[in-house]
Amino acid sequence: MADFRSDTVTKPSPAMIEAMSAAQVGDDVYGDDPTVNALEKRVAEMFGKEAALFASTGSLTNQLAIRSLVKPGEELLTELTSHIVRAELGAGATFSGITTRTWEGARGSFKASEVMRIAAPDAGPYLVSTKAIAIENTHNFGGGYVQSFDEIKSLRKASSEVGISMHLDGARIWNAHVASGISLKDFGSQFDTISICFSKGLGAPVGSAVLSTAERIADSRIWRKRYGGGMRQIGFLAAAANFALDNNISRLAKDHEKAKAIAQACAAVSPELIDANGVETNIVALNLTGLNISAPELNSQLKDEGILASALGPNFLRLVTHLDINDLDMAKVLEVLPKLLKSALVAK
Repeated sequence: MADFRSDTVTKPSPAMIEAMSAAQVGDDVYGDDPTVNALEKRVAEMFGKEAALFASTGSLTNQLAIRSLVKPGEELLTELTSHIVRAELGAGATFSGITTRTWEGARGSFKASEVMRIAAPDAGPYLVSTKAIAIENTHNFGGGYVQSFDEIKSLRKASSEVGISMHLDGARIWNAHVASGISLKDFGSQFDTISICFSKGLGAPVGSAVLSTAERIADSRIWRKRYGGGMRQIGFLAAAANFALDNNISRLAKDHEKAKAIAQACAAVSPELIDANGVETNIVALNLTGLNISAPELNSQLKDEGILASALGPNFLRLVTHLDINDLDMAKVLEVLPKLLKSALVAK
């Protein structure tokens, strides 16, 4: 099967497994794992932050970050389709008592002025006050959209002036970095907390990290344990993350090229399916609204042809390129997907 469901489906390479097997390990709950300690120091420095904390998932690192910025009963602003409100099963409300309001942006984007228009930095004793804003970059359900850095800077300036913090859901910040050429430290300078992922795009089997001040990370370490997220000899996983950082960032440009090729092939069938020019990173998001086929139906047809994709709604089909997609996989999807789309278009 050619697996385009997500960039999380990758398998560790033999070289990554070798690095994992050679890792020095210790008990991380006691702070004794030298490999994860080194990884945390490394990624904090990469983004210009004081400290970092390794965790099993990006959902956990997002939740650790926002609870460090927003108290129970206070408000987080984010985009309507962002992962933090759509795909984390209400964790902010369930675990931290955080209330959320959203704006709707094309492909998950935002305008700083519009976000600040709905913000309530000091709503008084009778209304909910906004304490933080979360930005996702790249935006998953926005088809890998790279957020405007100018808008990020404008939002940072305006929000900081009224005491509102900013969180970056940077699960795929590596893709944004490669596509935009903006440095990781420049991204880091605009946010109080950052969540990054090693298993999306970079090929590590498990792992994310939350980055912030030393004080917030010390508190997040307590909450990680409280949530049941303390782990023991995790240097093996940290070694995979280190290998990924060493070898798999610059190669993301290849994934972006493959996604662009798929998008162009689909747009050639009908430009209403996707704006191929807007595909900057590794996610292809097809809008099937104008076709006589649903996303689950098309997904089933693709599976019959040996291609796995993701139906994320009745009319939304997503394909994601990654380091395990080879030339044969690309040849197959470039032949099969346009053929099925044409059949659905004719049937309409």
